[in-house]
Amino acid sequence: MNTFLEVFMRRREELIQLLLEHIQMTSAAVLISICIGIPLGIFVTKNKKISSVVIGIANIMQSIPSIGLLAFLVPVVGIGQKPAIIMVIIYALLPIIKNTYIGITGIQQSAIESASSIGLTKWRILYKIQIPIAMPYIMAGVRISAVTAVGTVTIAAFAGAGGLGWLINLGLNANDADLVLLGALPACFLALAVDFVLGKVENALTPEGLKPVDQITNRTKAERKKRTAIAVCLLVLILVVPCFASVYSVFQRREDKIVVGSENFTEALILGNIYSQLIQDQTDIKVEEKFNLNGTMITMSAMERGDIDTFTDYTGVLISNVLKEEMYSDSKEVYDRVRSGMEEKYDMQVSNSLGFSNTYVFAVTSETMAQHHLTKVSELLEQADSLKLGCTTAFTQREDLLPKLKKEFQVSFKEVNGLEGNIRYQALISGKVDVTDAFETDAVLKKMNLVKLEDDIEFFPPYQAVSVTRNKTLEKYPQLQEVMDKMEGTITTEEMMDMNYKVDVEGKTPKETAVEFLKEKGMIE
Repeated sequence: MNTFLEVFMRRREELIQLLLEHIQMTSAAVLISICIGIPLGIFVTKNKKISSVVIGIANIMQSIPSIGLLAFLVPVVGIGQKPAIIMVIIYALLPIIKNTYIGITGIQQSAIESASSIGLTKWRILYKIQIPIAMPYIMAGVRISAVTAVGTVTIAAFAGAGGLGWLINLGLNANDADLVLLGALPACFLALAVDFVLGKVENALTPEGLKPVDQITNRTKAERKKRTAIAVCLLVLILVVPCFASVYSVFQRREDKIVVGSENFTEALILGNIYSQLIQDQTDIKVEEKFNLNGTMITMSAMERGDIDTFTDYTGVLISNVLKEEMYSDSKEVYDRVRSGMEEKYDMQVSNSLGFSNTYVFAVTSETMAQHHLTKVSELLEQADSLKLGCTTAFTQREDLLPKLKKEFQVSFKEVNGLEGNIRYQALISGKVDVTDAFETDAVLKKMNLVKLEDDIEFFPPYQAVSVTRNKTLEKYPQLQEVMDKMEGTITTEEMMDMNYKVDVEGKTPKETAVEFLKEKGMIE
């Protein structure tokens, strides 16, 4: 508990900002969903075939994994809050449409016929009878959607939209439960608060005759109007006001600035902060940060759209995932092909190496090393049939990794377990697996005192760290080239691992670590 309070006190200002972003996105998505879902739910009650199609489509859309839907939206609408809000709207629509439909169609036909017989028009029947009677169902759908939206918005962080998901992702990267809780607990409390307020709104809008007997209260017409007015004010407070703030941030005109992007792992966040701080210190250019993007493909989509101007990545990733070319073991050949390919296909400039490589390595505990006499990859392959491998999903699927071991070296491990992130390290330490894939600069290697096996057969492809910048940005800001060049060859593998360690183990922020590094190098004051 003490460590959690320390984390809270250190990051409370950041937490407040992220909470406000989370509220804005949630409110915008839920309000838009209500404006679409309720009218659509009413409309489909007129035709059973149309209702089946609409509700069926809503069911299908909700079954799409949220991270996959976000990845699909980014190339279309860009990064930031726009794809996040659209994603949440898609998930929030189904309960609202379905509950509105059920509430309206569940009304006895005799009530509608009686209203029609006394001369009420269809619109007055809808307004005076159908909607009030269906209100408990409609509000139940809204409450389900709102609570679900609070949780779904955490995924928005992977599109650079901020919100509480940012803290959760940082915590997962660092295997820091306190940081995860710092993001998860406010999201939980926010969901409970939203549900509580909407419950009060539902109670105010539901006709007294439709409530359970013990909840019925005799009120005057003036009291009923007052309660309705309060309910409307609550809705405005929790949905409309934050929604306007979110819409303003989404559609505000882009200023004259450079946007520095980064992917959603510790090393990328540190490098993104290094470039951001250096550009701000060395130039008078306004800099915006769009960090925590979920992978190279989302980041490249943002680069192509012009949503970001520069980011860091690795030659091995760029040649295989972006350029879709054959991987080579020679680092210079890979670099040359990446530099020319990014220039020709994407009009982007690739810098010289930042000085370090973050290539794959096989890692084992010191106990496993001693037991099996493992120091090199060749020795590991000789004993693979007696060892259990715990590795990332990417390692099992990429043709230049595990499939290559099986195809070209006829190597089969005793057991292969697909594990992600820090889970594979925990499995290694606990003895559930004997060997795992890692990256050369992973802080966990240092934290857990793991042994990196020497790649004596040059199996793993080169992963030199480089920056990628849009040529249009360099043309617009000629002074930027000199700043970008300053980072070339400045970071060793050991220095990068130490920076990762400061964030993932010591609890420093990526920005603090980046500033500290730049000051040590004498690049900023």
